[in-house]
Amino acid sequence: MSGYAYIAAGKMKLKLGESPVHEIDSKFGNSLRQRAQDIQNRNAWKREGTGAQFMLRGAALWGTNAADGENMRLAVTGLCCGCAPDEFFYTLETPEVGGVFSLRDSARQEQRLLHTSDYRLSQIHALPGKDRLTCVVRHKTGNSSIAVMRSDCSELAEATQGDSIDLAPRWVPGTEDGQGKVVFQSAGIARNAQGMAVGRSPFSIQMLTLQDGEVNSLVEDAERDLLAPQMDAEGALYYIRKPYEKPEAKINWLRAALDFLLFPFRLLYALFHFLNFFSARYSGKTLITSGAAKQQEMDLKRMMVYGNMVNASEALKGQSGETAPDLVPKSWELVRQAPDGSCTILAKSVLSFDVCADASVLYTNGSAVFKLEANGQSSQLQRDAFIEQVVAIP
Repeated sequence: MSGYAYIAAGKMKLKLGESPVHEIDSKFGNSLRQRAQDIQNRNAWKREGTGAQFMLRGAALWGTNAADGENMRLAVTGLCCGCAPDEFFYTLETPEVGGVFSLRDSARQEQRLLHTSDYRLSQIHALPGKDRLTCVVRHKTGNSSIAVMRSDCSELAEATQGDSIDLAPRWVPGTEDGQGKVVFQSAGIARNAQGMAVGRSPFSIQMLTLQDGEVNSLVEDAERDLLAPQMDAEGALYYIRKPYEKPEAKINWLRAALDFLLFPFRLLYALFHFLNFFSARYSGKTLITSGAAKQQEMDLKRMMVYGNMVNASEALKGQSGETAPDLVPKSWELVRQAPDGSCTILAKSVLSFDVCADASVLYTNGSAVFKLEANGQSSQLQRDAFIEQVVAIP
């Protein structure tokens, strides 16, 4: 491994050789921010005269101007090494559009390959040495599918279908261009009679064969979610295993009566926190301006990073003195499943990982990047805040 890259708080960081870690700016993202700032400057007259009072009240409510380019939300939602050496691909998301971009010459040259407002692409992965990419296509209906395309983002085609949540696609080593295999995690969506999503099944690990479109289940567990699968050249399967949170099925009538009495208060509480979350998501600031506002803002950001999949505050209890606290609990285990089916737990509190060519593993607990050698020794490489994904660079 000659280096690594990672996403932290929606931003890309790169570490090559002995060079220090540096942040990679998206030229496209910066141009969107600049465009929003220019629009704000052109409309500055609206904050004067008769409309000034209303505009100022709105800005005070949200802590900033909604059109403020400086505070526009830009999030990198996927990062991978490219099809060619010294190449990267990444997916970027804003409130209005999403896109796919390539980086070359040690991330100095950026090229926009695709952008759209119709859907969002994320969790991209390239097939080394081939003209192939796979990614996740997220739809407004709540479901997502696995897609494949050329390295220039042409011929985009969704390879999985159905009312399911398909995520984290990875090419299987040895895959041939156009006739390859992809492993991914998948869960079915449960809907009520009105068609509203009310839950999902546990995530299982599936394998897609592109030549015939066949999908086969590799690993399932009724009690656990199996996340972010990868295979090495020997056929061993790596994945994160965490407890599955079952939807509540039984009705406790005493608790239901208490919930009914507390409903008005909880509604107001929920409304406030919804507005607070919305403000933090799109402006970078919370509605709370006193007390422990800074800590509460950090907690909100953690929740956004994990999409409410984990209770970050609960996971961080008792870790106030840690320099690199676990942002996911120890029940998030990195598992290696050998070709014969035997499983070994490699590490705990693992949020993201990547298998290196030398059989070592790069992983993060959300606060630091670690390297796990083939002999089982682990070392910390880098500390950072809100690390969402790590990528090994060969």
